[in-house]
Amino acid sequence: MKDVAREAGVSLGTVSNVLNRPEVVAETTRSRVLDVIDSLGYIRAEGARQLRGWASRVIAVMVLDMANPFFTALASGVEQAAREADLGVMVCTGAHDPAEAARHLSLITSHQVRGAVLTSGEGVGRTVAAFRRNAVPFVVADQLAPQPAACSVGIDDVAGGRAAVRHLVERGHRCLAYVSGPDRLQQVRDRRRGALTAINESALPATALRELPCDALTVAAGKDAGHRILGLPERPTAVFCANDLLALGVLQALYEAGLRVPDDIAVVGYDDIEFAASAVVPLTSVRRPASTMGRQAGRLLIEDTAHGARHAHSHVVLQPELVVRRSTMAAPPR
Repeated sequence: MKDVAREAGVSLGTVSNVLNRPEVVAETTRSRVLDVIDSLGYIRAEGARQLRGWASRVIAVMVLDMANPFFTALASGVEQAAREADLGVMVCTGAHDPAEAARHLSLITSHQVRGAVLTSGEGVGRTVAAFRRNAVPFVVADQLAPQPAACSVGIDDVAGGRAAVRHLVERGHRCLAYVSGPDRLQQVRDRRRGALTAINESALPATALRELPCDALTVAAGKDAGHRILGLPERPTAVFCANDLLALGVLQALYEAGLRVPDDIAVVGYDDIEFAASAVVPLTSVRRPASTMGRQAGRLLIEDTAHGARHAHSHVVLQPELVVRRSTMAAPPR
């Protein structure tokens, strides 16, 4: 900073203001200082700033799996909120694994990260407890907070599951399958509950919806479920999948078996990831606003860390939206 001040012909305090309170510095002076910073390649040392009592300028986001485009979009939303506040983001993956979550917590606390956005998963309750013990501020995304004393941003997945199956029933389907993921995930259970609600509201018997559980929410697991569907004695005319990756795997299995989607069997996914619209057969899917969720979670975390005890915790519930595409737009089954 002394080198920058000397080269720009300003005081050390002016350089500090340009970096931390740019609105109080005249535009011409600010531009001159920034030009010098660029030419000298100056990067401020965050660790040193924290030792002097500065708040960390990095927030963390822990997601289940960055290979899933839904979580990529969610992390992007957190990054947007951080950028608006002139903060950086540390992304950690594998939040469903308690050992990985513990390792990330150690990393987060050792770097004195300002706080974290936690996506829900199998071990979210334990992760929340660990963050509390270490006094790390956090916001839970993709699920309402397990404890009320924290902010959360979630999706009404019961409504999403209900919308998906109601759409299929309205298209004339009476024999359906639900390709689900690990039952330990609240989202999977909520989508099943919504699907069963739609079946009940349509006066169909509960047996009209057959569940095919999967141990992962991946394309490979979906393809395996597709093969199981092909082997059923009474093949369903429609399939609702707990996420789009499962649905894409089901589509692969059906396509390889020579079945036509949606003429022989209709398919609905969940999340409405980017690949849903560009699949060989564009996929009807329940859209979850992942980027919006991440942005809101990031903003809540930043507000929490800025105001401390004066911050009132919020629990935001976003509504899903059914996006109808060609994978369900066939004539009603006979």
